[in-house]
Amino acid sequence: MRNSLLLVGFLSLFCFTQAQPVEYTRAVVSTTLEVIAPENDDPSGFQGGNEGRSGMNFRNMMDGETKITTYVNGDKMKTTIKSEVVKSSIYRDHGAKTTTTIFQMMGEEQAFFATDQDMADMQRFRDSMMEQRRNRPTDSGTTRRPPGRDRTPTEIVLANTTETKKIAGKDCIKAYLVSTLLLGNKDSTAIWYCPDFKIKNIVSPGSLNMLPMMGNMMPGGLQGLDKVPGFVMRYETRFRRDRLVMVEVTKIELDKAISDKEFEVPSSIEVKPIKEMQNMFGPGGRGGFFRSRD
Repeated sequence: MRNSLLLVGFLSLFCFTQAQPVEYTRAVVSTTLEVIAPENDDPSGFQGGNEGRSGMNFRNMMDGETKITTYVNGDKMKTTIKSEVVKSSIYRDHGAKTTTTIFQMMGEEQAFFATDQDMADMQRFRDSMMEQRRNRPTDSGTTRRPPGRDRTPTEIVLANTTETKKIAGKDCIKAYLVSTLLLGNKDSTAIWYCPDFKIKNIVSPGSLNMLPMMGNMMPGGLQGLDKVPGFVMRYETRFRRDRLVMVEVTKIELDKAISDKEFEVPSSIEVKPIKEMQNMFGPGGRGGFFRSRD
């Protein structure tokens, strides 16, 4: 009897071990990111602004389809982004904690180098400026941010379903990331993930949050993906102004050999320190080459 119990325990442990996803350190992941605006959305105001500033407005920048390809080889990562408006390449070294971003918008090319500390400092600066802007009193005496608008989750849990689907040749499980917001409100996001594998240093396929200073401006980011026991192949979420964001892996090549040259920044491009990017926002982080709108 005792031997039988030991055998059952051993088999259970073996099955549990076998069920753990395999982590790959080399891969190529092709993703489509589609942003759909609501029917009643006002498309005006894409170029420039109503305050007489020149530059790009992020209001409608990512509407439509964007193709994203990510190459991974250990701690080295390269992500290419292509849409009708923007073309970008992001070179990430997780070991050195550095990121080089090259992007082309409206005929202009810019390239910036940043350490993780640089990016954190600039993000804190931007967050502070945006917070001041939201809390600035309006003509009616109220603040720009209505009460109860904070969408930061206090808890996120994963809820599996029995639905399955094949995506890019992989068998996937449908699940929901259920977020508990302030005041106890609930919000859920549908995802599809493959439990067989993970890829080192990729948490969110198709996310543009690696772009320095643009993490809160770009669609595609989703909190709680670190709780998923596998690789997320598809998800849908909502971006600001009720835009629907659909992210799906269209092709995935695991354990693929990738040349080291793929991760080398072209020597012909002038790369500037990320701190110079602040000048592109103009005084107070607002005007200049880029502008953002709530």
